[in-house]
Amino acid sequence: MCIGKKEELSSSERAEVRHCLQAFMPWRKGPFDIFGVHIDAEWQSQRKWDRLLPELPELAGAMVADIGCNNGYYMFRMAHHRPRCVVGFEPMAQHYFTFRSLNAMAGCDFLHLLPLGVEHAGFFPNSFDCVFLMGVLYHRANPIECLHMIRSALKPGGTILVESMAIPGDESVALFPEKRYGKMPGVYFIPTGSCLVHWLKRAGFTAVKLFCSHPMTGAEQRRTPWMTFESFNDFISRKDPARTCEGYPAPIRVFVRALKD
Repeated sequence: MCIGKKEELSSSERAEVRHCLQAFMPWRKGPFDIFGVHIDAEWQSQRKWDRLLPELPELAGAMVADIGCNNGYYMFRMAHHRPRCVVGFEPMAQHYFTFRSLNAMAGCDFLHLLPLGVEHAGFFPNSFDCVFLMGVLYHRANPIECLHMIRSALKPGGTILVESMAIPGDESVALFPEKRYGKMPGVYFIPTGSCLVHWLKRAGFTAVKLFCSHPMTGAEQRRTPWMTFESFNDFISRKDPARTCEGYPAPIRVFVRALKD
């Protein structure tokens, strides 16, 4: 994701931009290129966006919500599709101010971030043509209630795009870790792909389609100079790459699209 061009700044100005952007470390979503300053974030988020592209609904002129938007990386990718408005939900102050700083340079006045969580989706009844829910659902103790709230925020005929960590398997089951999963706190139900499909159906969505499933690797989520803490390879068993360090099945990622009638 590019904002500005290298030649628009002097070397001293670019050094100042780099210094300011480093204050927002760790960078989880990216990569970004800001006036020639390359930010190699933990996640290669463009790969996820490329997987979503074939299933994107029409975003031109649409009201869109990105729930759990982090620093707004996907909001900036949505901007190229000319939506009427994109509202990001992000309760963490670091991500909120990172987005504010990025958008001050990008100047996208139809992108807005609110310091809210998914639990506030119900405050926007019948408001959005499309809701993106990526990397959020397994952090919710009641995923069905979460999906109900998001459904209430969609307009009739609206689309939800869900991306989630999952476990391999064909059965409609979910893993509930004893304490942590891949060293992550605050992880509750980790479904199989078919279980996630059933959750969406039970929450009242129709035309539910699982359109992508892929294993996680250290090439997509890893440590970088802009995110120097533990990352994917630290979460996986060194003896068995099919297991997390706790002994649970290693994660895959799944993508589902569904509609609100």
